Amino acid sequence: MKFCKKYEEYMQAQEQKKLPGVGFKKLKKVLKKCRKHSHNKVAFDDRINSDPILRNTPKCPENCTVCDGTFFPPLLKEMSEVVGFFNERAQKLLELHLASGFSKCFIWLKDKLQGNHVALIQEGRDLVSYAIINAIAMRKILKKYDKIHYSKQGQAFKSQAQSMHIEILQSPWLGELMAFHINLRESKVNPRYAPALFEGCSLVFNDDKPSLSCELFDSVKLDIDLTCSICLETLFDPVSLTCGHIFCYLCSCKAGSVNIVDGLKAANRTEKCPICREEGVYGAAVHLEELHILLSRSCPEYWKERRKYEKLERIQQTKEHWESQCRLFTG
Repeated sequence: MKFCKKYEEYMQAQEQKKLPGVGFKKLKKVLKKCRKHSHNKVAFDDRINSDPILRNTPKCPENCTVCDGTFFPPLLKEMSEVVGFFNERAQKLLELHLASGFSKCFIWLKDKLQGNHVALIQEGRDLVSYAIINAIAMRKILKKYDKIHYSKQGQAFKSQAQSMHIEILQSPWLGELMAFHINLRESKVNPRYAPALFEGCSLVFNDDKPSLSCELFDSVKLDIDLTCSICLETLFDPVSLTCGHIFCYLCSCKAGSVNIVDGLKAANRTEKCPICREEGVYGAAVHLEELHILLSRSCPEYWKERRKYEKLERIQQTKEHWESQCRLFTG
């Protein structure tokens, strides 16, 4: 079955949920129309082969209606809606799973009465399927754009989407769902009643360096390095900046020039990510709680030692913060 038909059938099955999606069929029609109105394919191939400048600088044929705004703007809007929906739903699902105190008791009682724990897992599975099939749809339609136009504008658009944080496979919540899946698999939930979120998802150690690895369908593979690029140690209390890069919380505070008392929201918007150098990435950083639980279970000795160090560091920073506040108050 062709992917377009498969995607359309998937979205029709989800119609009652009113999920945003990529207008794959519509965009294919736009590309088909563009191909009809563009230069003859053979003639255009001859131009590319004969002109070294054109050959080294790929671009669309002249008078391309697609490049006038009929392809990329709607795709950008659709990608943004898909990622926004996925992030919101994944965040709510994981908040339910990580609920504590009275909320946890209430959810536990509700689960016993209605069996909602399995429903929670099924929702996670549905979200993962939704993310993957839309990621494949975006990849295929951009690849088709480049094939028709003999260009690399589709790849350039993909890079632009990544910089705008609307590339769904870069979402921190997808990594959190991977950790959620492994945590459930190692918990007391009966596997007969708990459908798996991912197939072949695992925490891998290479030279004592951990990473999340997952084989998805259609040759899509996710690999998330779990080593902090600042301290070069296994992530502890991990946070994802809005650019998608993950660091230890304490390390990210140092990189953002803030102390732990004020937190990352106090970081100046001019502060940059240590890796990609993008500005304003600290204020909306996401705490990766499921990943924190997974690593604490998988690296107990390291976690114990790191906790001692972090506790001393937090006490020291808190003490310095309040001393400076007292000096400021007393003049």
